[in-house]
Amino acid sequence: MSEKKKILLAGESWISSASHAKGFDQFFTTTAHNGAVNFLKAMSETAYEVTHMPSEIAQSKFPARAEDLADYAAIILSDIGANTLLIHPDTWLYSKRFPNRLKVIADYVGNGGALMMVGGYLSFQGVNGQARYRNTPVEKLLPVTCLPYDDRQETPEGSDVRVLRSGHPVVSGLPEVWPSLLGYNEVVLHPDAVLVATVGDEEHPLIAVRDMGNSRSLVWTSDMSAHWMPDDYLAWSGYKTFWLNCLDWLTTRG
Repeated sequence: MSEKKKILLAGESWISSASHAKGFDQFFTTTAHNGAVNFLKAMSETAYEVTHMPSEIAQSKFPARAEDLADYAAIILSDIGANTLLIHPDTWLYSKRFPNRLKVIADYVGNGGALMMVGGYLSFQGVNGQARYRNTPVEKLLPVTCLPYDDRQETPEGSDVRVLRSGHPVVSGLPEVWPSLLGYNEVVLHPDAVLVATVGDEEHPLIAVRDMGNSRSLVWTSDMSAHWMPDDYLAWSGYKTFWLNCLDWLTTRG
């Protein structure tokens, strides 16, 4: 059996806090959430070995040198803002210089790596513009560019997917009809990119790819899980196939 290709997934986690008032008394609780559970389950027992680095771990542990990323066939950034990769605790707490890990990702891709960004509140430009990937080294690698403001398109009524290039490997073997999505990040297609699928009445980019010769990048502008991706996707016959197609295309050269 051939060795599995290694994939690094950074992000897809969050911690929520809540206050509870019961008459005179109150107390507080915190809960941790992992949005990658279904993706990781789908990728088990495949040709890929996915390492999940949650956002709260990535802030301190995401590699600071391109050579430390070299073993990964692809990196997926999903719902993790640029600040988490920019502001290491040594800089935040102790005012120490530390490598710009967005530049490190760019160096990794320049050396033949592959990059995928998945949408969410802290992807692309994100909620209130807080993801802030616009004008960063990472944005320069993507098949899309970011808007300069809050780029969320919330569509609780559902937004339909339209596949434009049914012959592209990323959508190979998938059903003709896709489930609706409940939202996505609005982006602008890069002139060197190929638009594979759109979403919504205005047909904004949903899947776009970019071949840069020795490296590739891909975006899926909606969620990997809740809340923009409803349960219909998790039960969809194409769910696992789609993610495998993405990784296959990203990690294939020639």
